[in-house]
Amino acid sequence: MRIILFICVENSFRSQIAEAYFNRYAPQGWIALSAGLTPAEKVHPNAVKLMLEEGIDISRKKPQLLTRELQEKAEVAIIVCGGENGSMCPVAYSKHVEQWNVPDPAKMDLEKAREIRNTIKEKVLGLIRRLTANNGKL
Repeated sequence: MRIILFICVENSFRSQIAEAYFNRYAPQGWIALSAGLTPAEKVHPNAVKLMLEEGIDISRKKPQLLTRELQEKAEVAIIVCGGENGSMCPVAYSKHVEQWNVPDPAKMDLEKAREIRNTIKEKVLGLIRRLTANNGKL
């Protein structure tokens, strides 16, 4: 399996959502993982709620620490953080790295967080289209 790694600071919201969408719609032979620089204790309740709206249950997911081993396994690393806490974003080392600069929805109301979820979904679907069109190359 080829691995894509979604990274943010706490691995509690943005990267969890991106991982869940990618794995829902993943092209054959690909799987997504996610991790954070300083993992939270649990996935943010609003992330769980927003993904349940999409029919995806991430309630049993646990935030993971970003490790060298994870980065070495991944062919593609996507740093999803940005916005007001952009300076805290981790650096990634993989064959292909992208930064999406998605604002942190953790302190937003549910409606604004839903907009961020929808943005992440569109970005993930676009990534999948690029992977599919280019035989897995970006």
